[in-house]
Order: sequence, then structure tokens, then C-alpha cells
Amino acid sequence: MDYVRTRLEPAIIINEMITMYYYEFGKHFIFYGESHDFWELLYVDKGEIEVWADERSYLISQGTIIFHKPNEFHRFYAKNDKAPNVIVLTFDCYSPAMKRFEEAVIRLDDEERNLLAKIVQEGAGAFHFPFQYPLSRRPDAAVGAEQMVKLYLEMFLIRLLRRDDRSAWTRPLSFAAKEKEEDQLTAKIIEQLNASIGSTLTLEQLSEALRVSKTRLKDVFKHHTGQTIMEYFTHLKLERAKLLIREAMCNFTEIASMVGFSSVHVFSKTFKRSTGMTPSEYAKSVRGRIKT
Repeated sequence: MDYVRTRLEPAIIINEMITMYYYEFGKHFIFYGESHDFWELLYVDKGEIEVWADERSYLISQGTIIFHKPNEFHRFYAKNDKAPNVIVLTFDCYSPAMKRFEEAVIRLDDEERNLLAKIVQEGAGAFHFPFQYPLSRRPDAAVGAEQMVKLYLEMFLIRLLRRDDRSAWTRPLSFAAKEKEEDQLTAKIIEQLNASIGSTLTLEQLSEALRVSKTRLKDVFKHHTGQTIMEYFTHLKLERAKLLIREAMCNFTEIASMVGFSSVHVFSKTFKRSTGMTPSEYAKSVRGRIKT
């Protein structure tokens, strides 16, 4: 007798794992970003981070997971001086159902957090921990450990797909919230520049001071002021120099040093390029106007 077989149709198939990580970051950590041709999920186990996915911004708190689709540029940084711990899993999956996870940010319930913990637990049994890239197999792994990673991950994703309640799915920060946050960041940048006029502040130093990636600093500042950060910084320096020249209390070498130029030659060249006059010509014109 021939028995009819029913082929089981899977909703999700994980083809390969690329990385598994459990990171413990410092409270000022900045990840400057990447993109790759496979899926990534990032879960915040402790603390709070701001994540940028292409042009979208999300505030991700403890107990929340975000998905990055293939080739999506993403970056994040620690928020509110909270040192975050995060789980990062990257994998290949070509199942059509994965489209539901594009732009998805989800707050997990207890069962989902338990499933995620089992993925990491089985991963630590299958591969050397702390996890490496590429994943390094343990010679003493229990039977089926890698398959259990696959099965638990598939179960985890299927459970999320079955959710009827969409209230736990977070949306990007609203336009108004985003604009307010960018206004505040621009103000912080300008405040830091004003406080650093006498130095040679770099973008790297500014990024570390404000705990924001250089890319985000440049993009936000250009959008809100129409100038690059360094153009604006030079403008502030020269405005301060003009004030010092008008006060006539210092010579040009001293002024150049006070506004953070490496030499009076560089100061004079930059001053003329910006104002059309040398510092001496400016001093004479100002004094002439004051007498008049």
C-alpha cells in the first residue's frame, strides 16, 4: 500500500548563521554603522540606545528588539548615560514571511525573552563563547546543538509573526520629535564649538564629547544651519578675532593663538579668505569707522 505524504510547509527557514554576540558596552559607546546582505536582529538586554536605520530613528529600551533587513545601513549609540548590553544575531533567511520584520521594533514578552535566551544558551553550547567571527565550533558540543539554535530561532520568529497585538510594535520617532531632538543636538554642537574657540577641536573629539557619531553630527548640523561644522567653527573663531581686533588689546600673533590658529600666517590667510581683508586692513577700517 502506498501512503500519501504531506509535505510540511515551513513559514521560516534559517539557512545560515553569520554571527552571534552578547555585548556589554560602556555608557558612552558609539557604533558608527554598517550595512550587509543578511538579516540582523538587535535586542537590548540592559540600558537604552538610539538606533538609526537608513533615515529612520528609534529609541530602543530594555526588553526591545529591532530588525535590520539586508543592505540597510544602521548605527546606534548609548543613550542617557546608560551602559547598554545587547544581543546581536545575524543570519541568512530568504523566506517571504521575513518581509513582516522590515522596519520592525518589538517589545518582547516573557516567553519571547525566554526563547531568545535559549538561542544564546544553545549557541554557547555549540560555539566557543565569547562568540567569535566566524563562529568557532566547540568539539564538545552536545548532539544537535547547532540544530537547536536554528529551531529556537525559527520558533522565536514564528511566535513574533503570530502576534495579533501590534501595540508592542514601535514606530520611528515622529517628525516633530525628530526635529526637536535635532534642534537640541544642533544647539549642543554650537555650545561645544563656542566653548572650544581657543582650541583645534576635531570632529572626532566633538563626537566623543556629545556621544553622537560623526555622520549624524555632520548630517544634522548641515540640515539645520546650511553649513558644515568646521565652516561654522571657523566663522565663530573669526567673529571672536574681529572682536579682539576692535578692542585693540592684543597683537595679531596673540589673537591668532587665542582663537586656536596654529600660526599668525594661517590666521591671516583664513581671515582674508573670509572677509576680503587682512587683519591689519580690517583693524584700520574698524578704527576709521569708530572715529567717524
